[in-house]
Amino acid sequence: MQAYYAERAREYEAVYAKPERQADLAAIKAWLPAQFAGRHVLEVATGTGYWTPAAAAQAASWLATDINPETLAVAQAKTMPASVSVQLADAYTLDGVPDTFDAAFIGCWWSHIPLRRLPDWLATLHSKLQHGARVVHLDNQFVQASSTPISRQDDEGNTYQTRQLSDGRQFEVLKNFPTAEQAIALAGPRARNAQWTDFHHYWVLSYELAPQD
Repeated sequence: MQAYYAERAREYEAVYAKPERQADLAAIKAWLPAQFAGRHVLEVATGTGYWTPAAAAQAASWLATDINPETLAVAQAKTMPASVSVQLADAYTLDGVPDTFDAAFIGCWWSHIPLRRLPDWLATLHSKLQHGARVVHLDNQFVQASSTPISRQDDEGNTYQTRQLSDGRQFEVLKNFPTAEQAIALAGPRARNAQWTDFHHYWVLSYELAPQD
């Protein structure tokens, strides 16, 4: 996965040019800024920073993190709000990331996490957030004729796509498509006031982080 996104960094955002997705993208970009207004936000798996300029527009501070310097270099070349800073960090461990944030944004990363690793990853994410933090997960819905077809499913229920770069090289990429019920259940009891929003080509799960029992 890391190698695939490093190699794809310069052409990654071509996927957002699909005509059928434009209405969804505009609606999401209009919705995101108010979710983080005045907050100190941790963004996990930033990638090329496609969502960051819009999402961070009203934030007090915004730390965009990713494991790949190649994708972060693309993000840093964009015009960003003054609140945005970047840091190399592994999305699974978040080592070196402080635990002082009152919000988190995670765009198109949930779907790439093996199902068995999701509970531990969510616990790691939540450990970096204050009680009452606003958490927004954004990811893809599977839409026939728009999404890359599923190439296989493994014994644990993870699904995969075969993706091709512009130079013809192919990579097998884990890509899961949870239902609202599955995602909310995985977010766990700390996900207070959990809300699933369906944007047809994308889904959003948002919640407030309750104190740990």
